[in-house]
Amino acid sequence: MSYELFKLVPIAAALWSISAWGGGIQTLETVEVVDSAENPLGMADAASQGTVSAKQIENRPLLRPGELLEAVPGVIVTQHSGDGKANQYFLRGFNLDHGTDLAVTVAGMPVNMPTHGHGQGYADLNFLIPELVSRMQYKKGPYYADEGDFSAAGAVRVDYAESLKEGIAELAGGSDGYRRLLAADTVKAGEGRLLYAAEYFHNDGPWEVPEHYRRLNAVLRYSQGDGANGFNLTGMAYQGKWDSTDQVPQRAVDSGLIGRYGSLDPTDGGDTHRYSLSGEWRRSGAHGVTRASAYAIDYRLNLFSNFTYFLDNPARGDQFEQADERRVLGADLSHAWLGKLAGRDSEHQIGARFRRDAIRVGLYSTEARQRWATTRDDQVEQSSFSLYYQNTTQWMEKFRSVAGLRGDFYRFGVDSSLAANSGKTGDRILSPKLSLVFGPWAKTEYYLNLGYGFHSNDARGTVISLDPKTLAAADRVQPLVRAKGAEIGLRTAIVPRLQSALSLWRLDIDSELLFVGDAGTTEPSRPSRRSGIEWANYWTPASWLTVDADLAWSRARFTDNDPAGNRIPGAIEKTLSVGVAVDNYHRYFGGLRLRYFGPRSLVEDDSARSQSSTLVNARIGYKFNKGAKLALDVYNLFDRRASDIDYYYQSQLRGEAAPAWDIHSHPAEPRSWRLSLILNY
Repeated sequence: MSYELFKLVPIAAALWSISAWGGGIQTLETVEVVDSAENPLGMADAASQGTVSAKQIENRPLLRPGELLEAVPGVIVTQHSGDGKANQYFLRGFNLDHGTDLAVTVAGMPVNMPTHGHGQGYADLNFLIPELVSRMQYKKGPYYADEGDFSAAGAVRVDYAESLKEGIAELAGGSDGYRRLLAADTVKAGEGRLLYAAEYFHNDGPWEVPEHYRRLNAVLRYSQGDGANGFNLTGMAYQGKWDSTDQVPQRAVDSGLIGRYGSLDPTDGGDTHRYSLSGEWRRSGAHGVTRASAYAIDYRLNLFSNFTYFLDNPARGDQFEQADERRVLGADLSHAWLGKLAGRDSEHQIGARFRRDAIRVGLYSTEARQRWATTRDDQVEQSSFSLYYQNTTQWMEKFRSVAGLRGDFYRFGVDSSLAANSGKTGDRILSPKLSLVFGPWAKTEYYLNLGYGFHSNDARGTVISLDPKTLAAADRVQPLVRAKGAEIGLRTAIVPRLQSALSLWRLDIDSELLFVGDAGTTEPSRPSRRSGIEWANYWTPASWLTVDADLAWSRARFTDNDPAGNRIPGAIEKTLSVGVAVDNYHRYFGGLRLRYFGPRSLVEDDSARSQSSTLVNARIGYKFNKGAKLALDVYNLFDRRASDIDYYYQSQLRGEAAPAWDIHSHPAEPRSWRLSLILNY
């Protein structure tokens, strides 16, 4: 890589509209930096880093907004409750619960919620409007200085467009009470552009207790300038309300007590809102690239669940409410510039990040959504500050390094309804990173990545003294938990029109976070090690046809050799995703996607395992003219009887003399369809 080309790389990486990687493999929207889209090497720092463009998202059939993340190779997105609740995420040997080690941002704002009522790192993407997404950037592993909490397994940044090429009006309906209305457009406003979007959504699902999920979304974004110099101000509003059919024990279905889509507590459900105001500013010039952003979020969730039925309270049942109400303030600042290091061409980048969460979080015993006892009620103040430095140096024509150091500093303050569980504490952690990039030779580049990362634990656990249910002594948890990762990989475009990436990786974490059925949350557990291999492919045999295929295999084990067993419950082992997309073939467009979700251990000794699932979703559409098209989406095309997710734990049904261990499952939805009329203006 010549110095002239090298000079363009950091500028291009800092701007939003230069590059996009598809299906895990880098492709380009413009070609100023590389020779052509057939030779997209020289910008990624790892084989597992990439970007998904808006074009690749357009023809993906999405049952839920969160499934957009399945465009990231190796990611599986499911649901174990009502659709208004955050999805369940799987990646790299993890059952990530609702986001504990997968950091997600949308329009520059973090989605993960620390010290959340339902689970650490809770990441609800129901406020996402897929039609507004301009691209998704993803990174796997703890190798990047600009990624912090929750990013040990990976990080996904979802960017919203600052303007739409044309207005969108969509009217959709389908099976199981599905209805959707969407209107979005961009209008000129003074010296800038005003993008607006509004969405109404309703769905009942196949459940015997209709879901009645109602979702309202609105986005208003004002922007000026371009990807190099400009700013935007964005307001978002989301409200959701639903009834849930949570996972149910297999014995209840086998005995005929309930049907496959039945519920053992018809009063489960929830309601939530998320309001935000954010701004982003960017400047580039002879002295480098500077970016700044700030955000404010108002969030609330009241979630009613019953996973154990009558185990704890045979008279009133085990339903509980998890309540979370918070206000979040945050800001990011970064600056990148070109220089020299040991006489070699070099890019320097520094950054800082601040976040403060003011939280009221509670756990209550309820019956038919009515509180009758308080387990705990806490006021939490949690703040974090991070600094990072990253250096990229071109040591030789075909060898460059990316070295970084990140420091994170946390403060926790808890004012609990149980005085013994109140207190203040803090923690800090340093995370060095190193990536070595070799090539390209014969249109093939090679990578070696090493890095330290972390995830934070729930603030309440960092100061706890007594179990709030039993009042027994409780151990405090480490506030920040170390992760260590390594990866080797390659990326190649040696075959015309085919881009491939292969990576072998390992990740160690000092303390695992596991789902606890009777509390409906996560708790710290044993240290773990994961390793695996990923293979991602993106093929464009014709201008109107693309094919992607991603295969991932993982091995996950606890490392402390407990007699109970060393398997990590719920850890993903094998996934396969294959997709075909057609666009502008005469007047037709569409897509077909197959997703294989392999079997998993559900208990440490591997004595209980989940079944695998293979689901196929399809979309077919016809463009009547430039301004109107009709699309039909069919989900679970072959009507497979599969589980979205399985757990193994104790529960007790009404009338049972004693609790029983059982597999508890949330079924994948049967075949359903949605028909959309889309008008562009």
